[in-house]
Amino acid sequence: MDDAYEARSIRTDLGGIIVKIVGYLFIGFFSLCCLLPFLLVLGTSFTSESAIKRFGFNFWPREFSAFSYKIVFENPDLIVGSYLVTIGITVCGTALGLFLVAMTGYALQRPDFAYRNRISFFIYFTTLFTGGLVPFYLLVTQYLSLKDNYLAVLLPGLLSPFLIIMMKSFVRSIPHAITESAKIDGAGDFTIFIRLILPMTTPALATIGLFIALGYWNEWYNSMLFLSPDMKYRPLQLFLYNVITSADFIRNSAAASNVELRDVPLESMKMATAIVATGPVILFYPFVQRYFIKGITVGAVKG
Repeated sequence: MDDAYEARSIRTDLGGIIVKIVGYLFIGFFSLCCLLPFLLVLGTSFTSESAIKRFGFNFWPREFSAFSYKIVFENPDLIVGSYLVTIGITVCGTALGLFLVAMTGYALQRPDFAYRNRISFFIYFTTLFTGGLVPFYLLVTQYLSLKDNYLAVLLPGLLSPFLIIMMKSFVRSIPHAITESAKIDGAGDFTIFIRLILPMTTPALATIGLFIALGYWNEWYNSMLFLSPDMKYRPLQLFLYNVITSADFIRNSAAASNVELRDVPLESMKMATAIVATGPVILFYPFVQRYFIKGITVGAVKG
């Protein structure tokens, strides 16, 4: 009897080990597939334009060249200023947007909030229909007078229906009895939200904060609409977009004039700007990864 039990235990342990090995191999292969495109971008960014034309894109530079980075950082004052503008907008927008999304999600899941269904309808309605670009532009420039103002980039990204729904689903998993007991002890709604709800929603806050931060970091469209070229410092993504556009314009103009330009590394510049734009995000992501996965899982299950 003991021998049979021991044999089953050994088979169970062996099966578990095989499952773990297969799982690790699959995850490792999938992770490598996700990493390869980034390595391709990194290798191409340090490759000369002539080598790209002859050999195509490669993981390892055939002819090493940092000329594309030299062009991107040709005006260090501008790129440092663009970095600071983007960091400032991202930090302020993430902090304020996270606070507003958390408050909205918390209020909409409160069963004692009389107008939660009506407000939820207006929030969900915006996911189906929008006012369009022209009314949005007129609102920001004419009524709010935010032309050439960084607030025109900051304000539109503060609230998102998708993030509000995610936050509402997460907060719903917190028992309402906690709020009721705090009210019996004399705590107000804002005190309950700050001292009880926020500490219990750390995974959701990290997840939503990452979404908001990525949205602000990659933002360039509103910057292009509302920030004129007269402004010295504009967000990083728009600055890099203008660098690529200028290089492309120079090459096309030269080609139209039957003049060959070999000193404009357009393809490697595209890769270099991608590295410059995504580098800080890649360094920051590991610190919030565990909260991100937990927040996505709980928000998906608890609806």
